[in-house]
Amino acid sequence: MARTFHTEKHFTSGNFVRDVVIGMSDGLTVPFALAAGLSGAVANTRLIVVGGLAEIAAGSIAMGLGGYLAGRGDAEHYEQEKAREYREIKEIPEEEKAEVSRVFQEYGLPAQESIRVAEALSHRPDAWVDFMMRFELGLEEPDPKRAVTSAGTIAAAYVAGGLIPLSPYVILASATRGLIFSAIVTLAALGIFGFIKGRFTGSNGFRSALQTIAIGGVAAAAAFLIAKWIA
Repeated sequence: MARTFHTEKHFTSGNFVRDVVIGMSDGLTVPFALAAGLSGAVANTRLIVVGGLAEIAAGSIAMGLGGYLAGRGDAEHYEQEKAREYREIKEIPEEEKAEVSRVFQEYGLPAQESIRVAEALSHRPDAWVDFMMRFELGLEEPDPKRAVTSAGTIAAAYVAGGLIPLSPYVILASATRGLIFSAIVTLAALGIFGFIKGRFTGSNGFRSALQTIAIGGVAAAAAFLIAKWIA
């Protein structure tokens, strides 16, 4: 009888999707709101395009830098905790072994067996520290390229999202018509993006789409009304 191998498929691109969601959601919403606000104050689409491009440039840099700093912060935190665990297995090994034993007991292993496993693990310091990092602190070792990758992904997603609401103003000469077409394409893009985001994150795609559209629409409407009122 031929042996059938079981292949498990898991979604492993959570960090990438998270960065795309952060960049794309802000990229669609903020430039859209800015363009809508400027449409309520000026009739020249060239000014709206210039202002929108400036915001996209500044926003992508700021968002990318934020992603980089967050990635660096995660890596530094992991290294600090790892150094502390190495210090503790040397200074207070019995307490650390007891912690390992408690972790296994929480998973249903009898006390005597968990003590033997903890003792065996204590003879392999690197594996011991790795175990404590994962199961005591709940920390996974970050990808060394995570900070740079996150910064690039967020910035690129922000630019891609920001160009969508701005594109009608590049083509059309009327700010009013530009706003109408910008609203149509942006809300459609927000709906599609929200639906895909919901599917990736395991939530209801249609609810996620409606929430994303509502947030973008409210932001743009508020910016437009404030600019119209001030102007």
